[in-house]
Formats: sequence, C-alpha cells, structure tokens
Amino acid sequence: MHLTLVGLSHKTAPVEIREKLTFPAHRQEEALARITGSAHIAEAVILSTCNRTEIYAVTAAGVDGAGAIIDFLADYHDLDRHELVRYLYISEGEAVIRHLFRVVASLDSMVLGEAQILGQVKEAYEHAFTSEAAGRIFNKLFRQSFELGKRVRTETEIGENAVSISYAAVELARQVFDTLDGRTVLILGAGKMSELTAKHLVSNGVRKVFVANRTYERAEELARKFSGVPIRYEELYECMREADIVISSTAATDYVVTKDQVAGAMRGRRGNPLFLIDIAVPRDIAPDVNDLSDVFLYDIDDLNGVVESNLEERMREARKAEHIIDEEMVLFERWLESMEVVPTVAAIRAKAEQIRLVEMDKAFKRLGGLSERELQTVEALTASIVNKMLHGPTARLKNIAAKKDGYTYVEAARFLYGLDSNPEGLNPHTGIFRTLLGRAEKAAERAAEKAAQKEMGDTIGC
Repeated sequence: MHLTLVGLSHKTAPVEIREKLTFPAHRQEEALARITGSAHIAEAVILSTCNRTEIYAVTAAGVDGAGAIIDFLADYHDLDRHELVRYLYISEGEAVIRHLFRVVASLDSMVLGEAQILGQVKEAYEHAFTSEAAGRIFNKLFRQSFELGKRVRTETEIGENAVSISYAAVELARQVFDTLDGRTVLILGAGKMSELTAKHLVSNGVRKVFVANRTYERAEELARKFSGVPIRYEELYECMREADIVISSTAATDYVVTKDQVAGAMRGRRGNPLFLIDIAVPRDIAPDVNDLSDVFLYDIDDLNGVVESNLEERMREARKAEHIIDEEMVLFERWLESMEVVPTVAAIRAKAEQIRLVEMDKAFKRLGGLSERELQTVEALTASIVNKMLHGPTARLKNIAAKKDGYTYVEAARFLYGLDSNPEGLNPHTGIFRTLLGRAEKAAERAAEKAAQKEMGDTIGC
C-alpha cells in the first residue's frame, strides 16, 4: 500500500491546460471506475475545480503508481503524455497527506483562506465513496481532512479578512454601515469587477440592487443575476437618492460622477450616508466628492491598502494552520502505520504456519507409525519453535510501527518474508490462506488471553 498524488493547479498550468483536464460531476463515476480498474490502483479520489485537478490514489507497493495515473489522465482526455507531464506535480507517501491537508485548509488556494475548497473536497470524496472507489485508507484520510478544515476555520481567523478588491469593498461598507442587511446598492458599470462586488454585497445581506450601464442590455444581464433592477444611464442620479452604496467600475477615461451631481442626489436624503466605491482605473468618481457631508468615497488605492493589510493578517493565521496540520498528520500517520502492521504480522504468521504444516506432513509420511501422543508432541514442538522464532521480530515490528517512518520497517518485513511477491505460492485469495490466517489470529487471541490470565494471577498473588 502506497499513497500517490498526481495533479496540476493554477501554480503549474495555465487555464487553457487546466480546462482540458476537468472531471465534471456527471463523469466522476465513470472516471473513478476506470482508474480503479487498474491492477496498480486500489483506491482513488478525483478533485476537479477551476483551479486544480488532482488524483489521489492508494497504489500497490513496488509499482509505478504515478505513471499509471499519468497514463490514465492522458488516455482519458486524449492528450499527449509527454506534453502533459510538463504541467504535473507528483507526491508520494507522507507528502500526499500534507498536501491534502494544506488544500483543505485553503493554504494552497489562489486566494489564501477562501472557504469554497473544503466543500469541493467533500464533494470529490462523496463521488469516490458512492462509486466505491474510496476504501479504508481514504475513508479515514479524507474524513480526518474535513475535521482539520473545521479546526482551521474555528481555531484561526484565516478567512476573516478580505484579500480581494471586491471583497475589501464589502468589508469597508460593513465598517461604515455596521450591517448590510436591508441596504440598497447601485452598480455603475456591468463588468466582472462590478459583478464580483455585487455578489459579495448580496451574500452579506444587501436587499436591493440597481444596475446602470451605458448599454442597457448589459445592465439587464447583470441585474438578472441578482434579481436586481436595470436602470437607464440618464436615471443614474435619481436612483442614487435611494441607494446606500454605489459601486463604480466603468471603462470611461474621465470622471463619470462629479461633486455637483452627487450633491444634487444627496438633497432629500435627510442626512443618510452615501458610500461610494470607485474600483475603476482610470477613476470614475471625482476625488472632491469626498468633501461632501455624509459622503464616503474610497478608490482602488484605499482598497489595495485593506487587501495588503489583511493578506499579512491571513499569513499570520496561516502559520497557525500549519501547526494544526502538523498535529493532524501525526495522528493520521500513527493510524496508518498501526493499520498496516496488523495484517503484515498476521500474514507472516500465516505463512510460517503454512510452511510448518507442509513440512510436518512430509515428516509424518517419512516416519510413519507414530502414535497419537507422538504426533501431538511433534505438533507442539514445531508450533513452539515457529512461535518463538516469530515472537521477537513481530513484537518489535508492532512497536516500531507506531514510531515515525515505522512503515519502512513494515515494508522491509514484507519484502524479507516475500509477502508481496509470494515466491512460495502463498495466494491471499485462496481458502487455505484464509484458513491459516484465521488459525493464526485465533492463536494470537489465545496467547493474549493466557497472558492476561497470568497477569491477573500475578496481581492476585501480590
């Protein structure tokens, strides 16, 4: 068992490459069935967002798991493998765990601290779980990652400060009005920045959205997205009388909002403040508008200052998140290593038991005529030799598995005993293997019971 990750993101590939490797929700089941159909891949989760495509896999030990995943990506999307690898990153083992935890904690996102990624990873895992592509390892790993994501959100303030111009505008508006619930916003211009700002405002409680644009059809289009009201450009200042917040982002080369026009709009507002956000370059709103009473004007430089300050704050919170990741990694690695050593020890004992039975059968045939008591004596003798030979190594293996990098000892033991290559022909899917494994486990249980009884007797004797 080995953890493997192959992926690409906004850090390694341009959008024209990323868009070629997406896995929409309706294709996830098919893709997961195909990749886990490989003899090299036991479990898989496909994370596909606008900024990243990543395939997490539990691959067989001793095989090129990353190569199998790259082949799958190239074949599935009909891409040139040699061209594709230029944009990919590959992680193995412990690095896969840390990468997933950093992704879920939003430390690897384009916008540090953004909240959407946790839901996107949950959705990816749900696809794998319902498609039976996630097994014991990924069920534990991904569910623990969700708990980590919650810890980062509750124990740090990584998502509390605006780090985009559009969201910084919302933060400033909240500072002016305390709450945005029930407020009215006027959007001047219908570009992408205006849309993003309007989106944040609406999600923070803004009740009504007016949209003004020189091209009325564009105003209608944007207004429709927020159940807003499109207005014609000549109605701009009349509508401004009703607004609490004005967002301006046009492509004009000169001021489109002047002090005199805003002063006219302020008449009849009975002292209600007007908050103007100019996110255009060149600026849309004349700076002297800020001289008017109850008018608050912020331009792009004001917002940039907020973004830089908040980004520094998020970076401080990110360091706290890294400590949480370190703690969660220790917990998962201990679980992973303890889970791996148990079946390995059982397989070693089962293999030894098989060899013992085969050799004992040969000896009985050569000796012949042994009494039942003599047979039992030989049986007990050989079982005792095997148990004593294995007790020390398997006990030390169990102890070392709980320590850092303990899995390397487990892998070495599997190699030395030939558990993966099975040179002796021991097939883990045969009935005899299951029988022997069952016998070995029962023997271990009996030994544990005897040890417990002896310990209890010693205690009573004290």
